[in-house]
Amino acid sequence: MDIVIKLSQFLLSLSLLIILHELGHFIPAKAFKTRVEKFYLFFDVKFSLWKKKIGETQYGIGWLPLGGYVKISGMIDESMDKEQMALPSQPWEFRSKPAWQRLIIMLGGVTVNFILAFVIYIGMTFVYGDMFIATNDLKDGLLIENPVMQKAGFQTGDKIVAIDGQKVLKFDNQMNAQILMAKQVLIERNGVQQTITMPVDFVDQLSKLEKGPLATIRMPFVVGTVSEESKNKTLQPKDVVLRLNEEPAKYLDQAKAILEKNKNKLIVAGILRNDKEMQVPVQVDGDGKLGVQLAALDLASLEKLGYYKVSKQEFGFLESFSVGIQKGADQLVGYGKQLKMIFNPETKAYKQVGGFAAIFNIFPSTWSWEVFWNITALLSIMLGVMNLLPIPALDGGHVMFLLYEIISGKKPSDKFLENAQMVGFVLLITLLLFANGNDIYKAIVGK
Repeated sequence: MDIVIKLSQFLLSLSLLIILHELGHFIPAKAFKTRVEKFYLFFDVKFSLWKKKIGETQYGIGWLPLGGYVKISGMIDESMDKEQMALPSQPWEFRSKPAWQRLIIMLGGVTVNFILAFVIYIGMTFVYGDMFIATNDLKDGLLIENPVMQKAGFQTGDKIVAIDGQKVLKFDNQMNAQILMAKQVLIERNGVQQTITMPVDFVDQLSKLEKGPLATIRMPFVVGTVSEESKNKTLQPKDVVLRLNEEPAKYLDQAKAILEKNKNKLIVAGILRNDKEMQVPVQVDGDGKLGVQLAALDLASLEKLGYYKVSKQEFGFLESFSVGIQKGADQLVGYGKQLKMIFNPETKAYKQVGGFAAIFNIFPSTWSWEVFWNITALLSIMLGVMNLLPIPALDGGHVMFLLYEIISGKKPSDKFLENAQMVGFVLLITLLLFANGNDIYKAIVGK
């Protein structure tokens, strides 16, 4: 069932992005009276799953879910329709239109991608608002268990003050992404601020470990269930451990350290049960465990226990526009930084470039509209940026040649455009093979 939910989200998001991207080309093409021969979701290599001709355009769904396309008459694209291009140009063809109209048609797809992302962020801001913990409320700092973070100089209890000179005001889902791409992080440790310079190959070091957060909030030791084999029947579900052997154990990481020191010993645990503090004896086994399963707590439960003050900021309809646009802009800048890291060989971040399997794995195995729309908005930005790359087989390649034509007044020859399209297509296939090859490699080696 989990795989069905992941696949459903993946296909729904991909289909939505492809259809709207291609509509971005289709609508201005029709507005400028340019004939669109085909409009396809997915590629119809050899055959289609469904097709129907309406007017002059054939609409269809292909069987290969690697993208989609619109085939515009008189345009040199991946179809490489040389027979049509050899005939005299017709008024309805792409090549007959003024350069500025062709430019608008080519920019239509990425424009829709960026608009869609910003609309989603605006909508999410209005519907969901922002839930976060202010950094000032993280009195005891963050939990840092990631060995690469520890090697870089971070410790549990550190407070993140600023990332690349930008002050951090709240802990939320974006903090780890910001640290991932940071050059310098300003922390506060025991009341003293210090700067940590991030390793150039930080992303590559992380790739060698199992996935996990870089930094997270410190959680309490709360009993979920007591196993049948456990000797600690004195503990009950929902008990909150406060002390162990008279040592403070407010957080789970503190409790683990104390239990590790007291293997195979009978110690006293100070617990909170039904809002009352009490002491009970507990037996620590040879592995430094109590034989209990931990309870998973949400932010509301943590706030009720007095660990954190959770802030929720709601926005009015008009206010959501400015906040949502800023969120979209931050994601766009963040993705730009990721690309910069990928193209910098020193970072070795190119090893983490993924294909369709990587995108598929982004989606959770449980359905959440909030998560779905957040991922879809990010993918829309990624699709827009990638399509703007100056590769002839992509929109950015066509835009590059059109800008040259507008500036110089000289139109590249059809033969040149055909050769450039072929080179771009080979380059694009190489990039796809590299990205999806990375997915296969990671699946084989388990990294």
